[in-house]
Amino acid sequence: MKTCGIVVEYNPFHNGHIHHINQTRQITQCDLLIAVMSPNFVQRGEPAIIDKWQRTRLALEHGVDLVVELPFIYATQSAQPFAMGAMHLLNLMKCEAFCFGSESHDLQELIRLSQFEKIELDKKKAPVQSYEQMYGTLYANDILGINYLKYSKNMTPYCIKRTNHYFDDRLEEHISSATSIRKAIQGHQDVSKATPAKIENPVFLEDFYPMIQLLLFTLPKDSLKELFLMDEGIENLLIKNAQFSSFEEFMNHCISKKYTRSRIQRTCIHLLNQTTKKQVNELALPGSVRILGANEKGRKYLRKGNFPYASKFNQIEEGYRQMEYKAACLYSLALPEHLREDFRKRELEAPVFL
Repeated sequence: MKTCGIVVEYNPFHNGHIHHINQTRQITQCDLLIAVMSPNFVQRGEPAIIDKWQRTRLALEHGVDLVVELPFIYATQSAQPFAMGAMHLLNLMKCEAFCFGSESHDLQELIRLSQFEKIELDKKKAPVQSYEQMYGTLYANDILGINYLKYSKNMTPYCIKRTNHYFDDRLEEHISSATSIRKAIQGHQDVSKATPAKIENPVFLEDFYPMIQLLLFTLPKDSLKELFLMDEGIENLLIKNAQFSSFEEFMNHCISKKYTRSRIQRTCIHLLNQTTKKQVNELALPGSVRILGANEKGRKYLRKGNFPYASKFNQIEEGYRQMEYKAACLYSLALPEHLREDFRKRELEAPVFL
């Protein structure tokens, strides 16, 4: 049985993702497709617009056989740790191949770039600027692709040409970017032609802005400095700009050549979740995989026992388990009050099985 892995966020799941799933199956001729998916918070430092359980079900309904969780701590970091965490899980599951979207669609060039020595990012620059200094101009998914390749070990790589750019913000008729769909949802537009997801209670980072302000205004600076990603005095920048009444004003005054929007947002996510540097430093790479959902083919593969996995919440390794539950509780605060308790309980229940 040939297994192939993909790394996804599905924020939200849309027609382009259906295309990616179908193309992956066609190009790789895999028998089993495994998706490593970001949980309730994603790589750009935002809450997922719909929760991981809804996204898991959509993935299974549209051609994925097995969905596993990329732990919160990897899902909310820049390209290198994000890719390292995802590929570690695919390697743990003994995947034979993996497939990713690429703007350049030049797999051999991406392989060549991935074989450079480990990148030492310039701390005075944003990560994207450091990549451009070493490699020249690259698109977001090509940067991810280079890092996937760097950590892929013995898996056979495949890539698919992206049909639009990661940051496109215009809603298209057939395949729109996730960015454009989220923007349209915020503007109360109809997105039914772009996504099969039914988005009833969308969650946005600005929903958490009063909490961000409260923490920045009340936590001592020494406590802030202990939080993950609170480096180089960034806490002073955040405190200074938290005076602005709107989230967009706050963001616009924080963003600079040194600090991208994603960097600021990821820092805010770890502020909200109270992730400490000590917690992160004490984490070893996960020794097992958390199952979010599977169809019958995926369940059959699990029964073979080819790799260690957690199908129950209490089976997740302790450090990761604490982070995931805190993140679920945090995410629930942006939901309507009558949904919050059930959502937190859902985190402790069984995976989605079709």
